[in-house]
Amino acid sequence: MPVPTRPATAAETTRSHPLGVTPRADGSGSDVAVLAAHADAVEVCVFAADGTETRTRLPDVELGVWHGHVPGLVVGSRYGLRVHGRWDPERGLRHNPAKLLLDPYARGVEGEVGLRPEIFGHAVDEDLRGDLAVADPRDSAPHVPRGVVVAPLPPDLRVREDERPRVPWADTVVYEAHVRGLTQRFPGLPEDVRGTYAALAHPAVLEHLTSLGVTALELLPIHASTSEIALRRRGLSNYWGYNTLAFNAPHPGYATRAAQQAGPQAVREEFRGAVAALHAAGIEVLLDVVYNHTCEEGPDGPHLSLRGLDDATYYLRDAGGRPFDVTGCGNSLDFAERRVVQFALDSLRYWVTEYGVDGFRFDLMTTLARGRDGFSPDHPFLVALAADPVLTQTKLVAEPWDVGPFGWRTGQFPPPLHEWNDRFRDGVRRFWLSDAREIGAGYSPPVAAGRGLRELATRFAGSADTFDVQRGRLTSVNFVTAHDGFTLADLVSYDRKHNEANGEGNRDGSDSDTSWNHGVEGETSDATVLELRRRSIRNLFATLVLSSGVPMITAGDEFGRTQGGNNNAYCQDNEVGWIDWDLDGWQHDLLGDVRELLALRRRYPVLREAGVRRGSPVREQRQDLLWFAEDGAPMSVEKWHEGDRRILQVLVDGRDRGQDSVLVVVNGGARQLDVTLPTVEGLPKFFPRWASTPDRRRRAAPAGRSLRLAPWSVRVLASS
Repeated sequence: MPVPTRPATAAETTRSHPLGVTPRADGSGSDVAVLAAHADAVEVCVFAADGTETRTRLPDVELGVWHGHVPGLVVGSRYGLRVHGRWDPERGLRHNPAKLLLDPYARGVEGEVGLRPEIFGHAVDEDLRGDLAVADPRDSAPHVPRGVVVAPLPPDLRVREDERPRVPWADTVVYEAHVRGLTQRFPGLPEDVRGTYAALAHPAVLEHLTSLGVTALELLPIHASTSEIALRRRGLSNYWGYNTLAFNAPHPGYATRAAQQAGPQAVREEFRGAVAALHAAGIEVLLDVVYNHTCEEGPDGPHLSLRGLDDATYYLRDAGGRPFDVTGCGNSLDFAERRVVQFALDSLRYWVTEYGVDGFRFDLMTTLARGRDGFSPDHPFLVALAADPVLTQTKLVAEPWDVGPFGWRTGQFPPPLHEWNDRFRDGVRRFWLSDAREIGAGYSPPVAAGRGLRELATRFAGSADTFDVQRGRLTSVNFVTAHDGFTLADLVSYDRKHNEANGEGNRDGSDSDTSWNHGVEGETSDATVLELRRRSIRNLFATLVLSSGVPMITAGDEFGRTQGGNNNAYCQDNEVGWIDWDLDGWQHDLLGDVRELLALRRRYPVLREAGVRRGSPVREQRQDLLWFAEDGAPMSVEKWHEGDRRILQVLVDGRDRGQDSVLVVVNGGARQLDVTLPTVEGLPKFFPRWASTPDRRRRAAPAGRSLRLAPWSVRVLASS
């Protein structure tokens, strides 16, 4: 049966055409605008409940944007797009009207991507291999998702600016988590909300976050996503969600079953309700966003949205016109194109204004700052972020690298962006783990041990060798672990990755996690090994929480969760990737220690505010970090360069501000040592506040007194 097609009349067109679907208030239909700069025609396809498809051809095109009014496209309608034009993949022209395409601006999504030959724009066989030169004539509509027109959120869920916690960067503690991984096994949750947006709003989850001291929950991607074809063939899925299908719709799979059955409107309301509940608890919501690539994979991948609309505009190509991948995911969006910049900005603003999101962490952000000549700190996208009146009010964090040429750019992103500091991660791991392993193996001095001490001090002080001192130490988002890599417990338990369950022959994941198993690979009952591992976890946590910068904790690390040595659990939507909340005694103890460390950070402002303040001239800044050797004397140049030196005292000095001072004493060596507390004017004694060893004595110690420091340990003292 032929599909009915009608052109939109001149009276139905609109002079204003924001991209996407805009329902009219009178219920007559919607105004639609679609970027398809190289197409000959664009049709909007509306599907009735019985599957009947009605096509409306958009009548007008201006600057590559096709637009018009579509009668019958109302709130609740399911719809897609079909694009007519040339088929010449080598030139980025992949128009195939047999393929139903998802609107890039769709705010609701329904349906799954079927693993079928029909989802490809080019002809493929049953093994999904074929010839790019030949367009496939089979209709993909039965096998691909559709957009859903959604209504505005109800009044009680609309965003109010006065609800936002607006936590200063100095007070921020980021907690990186996966919606399902965090809550699937969380105790006390009803079965029907486990692993969902609704679970984030449950009092038990909120209590854990607030009692820990978290101020910002950073969620792994929640944009609607699908799984790569290779994963699906192995019976796995893209659990982490770094494979975006729709950039303006919450992923339906993280909603409760009731919300999924009710449709995209209910999914939207559930996510918005979770954000509101987190805000009420004083917790900001940050989203990990993936604007660097899409789920359409490489040139021979599926034909789902951008590829069929305007491959030549959206996707990055080299100087010879060939697809150019700088993300390692098969494709890369081309941020040298102004329409791609607009697409990302429109999406970001939508999540802020519609859902109340407080900020974003940009995955592989170097890709988003690549122009025709590579990375530029003055890239139009970065300039737009810095000038946007909505987005400048949010927290913006860059993952400052990609896998393309000259992709590592830590310290090179301009304000207002903050950055994940991989130098902190690597330097702290080296000091406490890989250098320590070499000491245990008998190297004297261990390889790079001198650098290790100097580097530890540099990272503790805010990485001034990496970030512009004028911007201050809070530019650095410090982390020891993240979703990608070993968990903290696995970092001290495995020397090698164990990713066999991923089905890639253990070839995936990092081969250099700078880990140390403390003499035994994996699980052990050896009490000595276990005690050393747990002490190392405490040392790493103390360094993270007490250092200058913004600390980020990976969910579950606060009580030593394990993934069994899998350092790339991106496809493990199961007990490997989910957090186990059934804690042993030592895990409860570790959780108490982490709470205590974060409480110290809150109690002593000098730990949060140390260093150059944003906008202040460097010459007016005091020296707020004072470094001492084990004899209590200031560190000399010679001591900084002693290859076997593993002990250091740092005074975070609050005297000039009328604040308490904090003394952190580090022994990164294998021997017990006596340390003389420094004698500093105005600080007659120090009160023990925390230690990574069982010694938790609280009696004050006078300045100049000798303290015995256990091997591989940290102590924290304060002036009151």
